[in-house]
Amino acid sequence: MDPYKVIIILILAMTLFIWGRWRYDIVALIALFAATAVGAVPLSQIYAGLPNPAVITVACVMVISQTITRSGILNNFISKVDFLTETPMLHIASLSIIAMLLSCFMNNVGALALIMPVAIKTAIKHKRSPSLLLMPIAFASGLGGLTTVIGTPPNLLISSYRQEITGHAFSMFDFTPVGAIVAVAGVLFVIFIGFRLIPNKRKVPKSVSDMFNVEDYIFEVKVADTSVIVDKSLAKIKKELKLDYSYLAIIRNKVKHTTLPKDFTIETNDLLIIQASTDIIKDFISKTKTQLATDKPITDDELKTSDINLMEAVVPQGSRIEGRSTQSLRIRSRFGINLVAISREGKPFKTRLHHVNLKAGDVVLLQGPRDSLSENIANMGFLPLVERDIQVKTSWKMYLPLITFLIAIILTATQLLPVQVAFGGAVLIMVVFNWIPVKLLYEGIDWPIIILLAAMIPIGSALQTTGGTTMIATWLAASAHHMSPTWILLIMMVITMTISDFMNNAATAIVMAPIAVSIANTLHVNIDPFLMGVAVASSCSFLTPVGHQNNTLVMGPGGYKFTDYIRMGLPLELIVLAVSLPTILWIWPLK
Repeated sequence: MDPYKVIIILILAMTLFIWGRWRYDIVALIALFAATAVGAVPLSQIYAGLPNPAVITVACVMVISQTITRSGILNNFISKVDFLTETPMLHIASLSIIAMLLSCFMNNVGALALIMPVAIKTAIKHKRSPSLLLMPIAFASGLGGLTTVIGTPPNLLISSYRQEITGHAFSMFDFTPVGAIVAVAGVLFVIFIGFRLIPNKRKVPKSVSDMFNVEDYIFEVKVADTSVIVDKSLAKIKKELKLDYSYLAIIRNKVKHTTLPKDFTIETNDLLIIQASTDIIKDFISKTKTQLATDKPITDDELKTSDINLMEAVVPQGSRIEGRSTQSLRIRSRFGINLVAISREGKPFKTRLHHVNLKAGDVVLLQGPRDSLSENIANMGFLPLVERDIQVKTSWKMYLPLITFLIAIILTATQLLPVQVAFGGAVLIMVVFNWIPVKLLYEGIDWPIIILLAAMIPIGSALQTTGGTTMIATWLAASAHHMSPTWILLIMMVITMTISDFMNNAATAIVMAPIAVSIANTLHVNIDPFLMGVAVASSCSFLTPVGHQNNTLVMGPGGYKFTDYIRMGLPLELIVLAVSLPTILWIWPLK
């Protein structure tokens, strides 16, 4: 089989990954079927990636992370760090260290999702911009994943690939010596130097709604007895005016109504809380003969009641809502939730919110029933950015998922069970004892990542079986024949890290692992330092907001620009290279 066909397919797939217009799981599936069509992947192997131990383990870690999060034990711990946030450096240090430690054993995105609400809440309390905190904790979370085999998908993939070619996988803590040293060095940089490189000119919010400048497009309108909309239904008014606005609430006799059917009739002295642009609200007032109730900005309290709450949420990368308009989600008719605001890269949209196509990293402000808002936001596919209102009572039962998880880690570390068996068993126990409902079991899995892995693994195998990896390795070795294996390892890590900055890190590991092994074999050196180099480099993508899901998640809430990631990410990547290369060669010698 001609290896050039596989290489061309991979180059095209990488181009589409970097382009970013199509979801990465769709791109991976297109690449898989293209490789099958040209005969590089046999029909019998097209779905061989699904039962791969790495894919199974990644899914299990996602479910376990969600189960432990639902137990409330981590929330109880993280919510008590307020005393460690008095100074900016202490604030960054405490949250970054927690993010790093959590990510050692749980899904990076899950760890960040736990800490982001605390970071935003404490930032507002201490009158600091969330931008000061969010990028540091996102990077710290990524660094923490380096330390164990389950910390990040690239580690699992590298371990699984080593099992495939040598018969022995990396164990649970084989990554720890290198990963821990790199993680500590990286987090120390973030705490003492890195955060100073982030532009700290962002507005310091006084409240949740203040982060969206809602006073620019939410208005209170008073209905006088001379108004032409008295005794008319909301639907009829909307039809007559033909203006782009939304009702968030209507206050009548000091009672706030947020559930507004189309036949709701306007009465004299009603106070309308309307979402619209300045120009549209002027037209509304002119045509309806109403008047602005106040010149004061809208506050959080005016958008809340004892039963109604506001909540901020972010669009995760690969979520089912990514790329969809808020109108198509029908969030008001399906969930009784009002869309109050949308912010992208720190800049709020002020008009036609229901026609905005959501992008990963967008932040939305939603208004809905207090008792179900958090759950409904998660069901829609958003990631809440505020802490849950409910208080979890401490009980010995809340420790059971964590204990089960620790037992699975011990069974894996002592090599009594393979990692996919130990963690699969842990998930089964959690389901049997109803620590996580079956519905949430499947919702807790990030399916786009699973599909990406399952689709890319056969392509990675095809690159190897067609001789593509040997050809690339021979070319690289010949091009750098005057260099030592150490320099070639460094070059390979730089290439891997650069690719990972623009492409999903798991896909990068799948492509680069067989190439790394072929390079090592061509140089007649130990394959392990090259595999470790791929694991570290593919997981440390800090240069762009698209390199890692965590980078994308904090972009909107932090109001970051693309260049902000370069300011802090470039020196951090250089530190990772400077620390990891000698550490890898020390722990895993070339000979």
